[in-house]
Amino acid sequence: MKLGIVGLPNVGKSTLFNAITKAGAEAANYPFCTIEPNVGVVAVPDERLDRLAEMYNPEKVTPTTIEFVDIAGLVRGASQGEGLGNKFLSHIREVDAIVHVVRCFENENITHVDGSIDPVRDIETINLELIFADMESVERRIERTRKMTKSGEKKYQIELALLERIYENLEKNIPVRSMEFDEEEREYVKQLFLLTSKPVIYAANISEGDVGKDPNSIPLVKKLMDYVAQEKAEVLVICANLEEEIAQLEPEEKQAFLEELGMKESGLDRLVKACYKLLGLISFLTAGPKEVRAWTIVKGTKAPQAAGKIHSDFERGFIRAEVIHFDTLMEVGSYTAAKEKGLVRSEGKEYEVQDGDVILFRFNV
Repeated sequence: MKLGIVGLPNVGKSTLFNAITKAGAEAANYPFCTIEPNVGVVAVPDERLDRLAEMYNPEKVTPTTIEFVDIAGLVRGASQGEGLGNKFLSHIREVDAIVHVVRCFENENITHVDGSIDPVRDIETINLELIFADMESVERRIERTRKMTKSGEKKYQIELALLERIYENLEKNIPVRSMEFDEEEREYVKQLFLLTSKPVIYAANISEGDVGKDPNSIPLVKKLMDYVAQEKAEVLVICANLEEEIAQLEPEEKQAFLEELGMKESGLDRLVKACYKLLGLISFLTAGPKEVRAWTIVKGTKAPQAAGKIHSDFERGFIRAEVIHFDTLMEVGSYTAAKEKGLVRSEGKEYEVQDGDVILFRFNV
């Protein structure tokens, strides 16, 4: 899964990306210092792996990962190719969801492309560019579909009506993700790969002085939250500078530092978890003396397809899945004890894998 980090120049995008991946993308006070998208892979925090590792004492522990892409700063007019517009739009097309970093701090040493700080204006600038790009795509599609309707096939009439409805909504500045569709329409819209159909999390980047405050008491964050409420999107308050410092600490130091700040987990861990939820992802676990590992699947995945994540042979020759939920396994204390008590279930091809299932797949190729 790929997440694109976007935002106007100098809002803290690259600082956040550095913290996420400790990759050190050149964070300079200059609009386009991130031209090629920097890609970083980050482990999804999962306390269950540590508990399983204590139980199994494996040779290695492998968390599941999410890929973050730091996408070059956007400017007004990008949909017409201004700044690095064309590159920006093509990079956004390739990600599954967007983390939109919005500046919610004042600092006269860090310039803002519009000369002042206004989170709502910043969001609208980027959203408008994405809407313009989508309008262009939909317009081209409408022209093609209109020609196809001459064949008399009813499906093209239905598609045309849907495309025109999408276009009208885009004209009203409504992103595709906020539009209502039935199941069939949603499947069709997915194939259009529109930029504003991608799910979004807004990361409100605050100053270190505002860390620990109630978000509603920070005027710029409050303004952002009120605006985003209409989109039903999530706002995650984060301090990119602080996260960069935290990311460089050893695990023990990190824990002590977070406790000092009165935080249970870092903003990054919260961000990764929120992205996971946003994309409808869950993890199942495999455990043994060789490896304890988490695997990412989409909620609703059936057992054979989950097995295919490990190896295509597992899916092809799937016989059954031996399943116990993590919580049950922890209560009993060992896999052997769970088997003796009849708590390990045998599930077939129709079983929908749940978050936290510990699974042993039986297969024959």
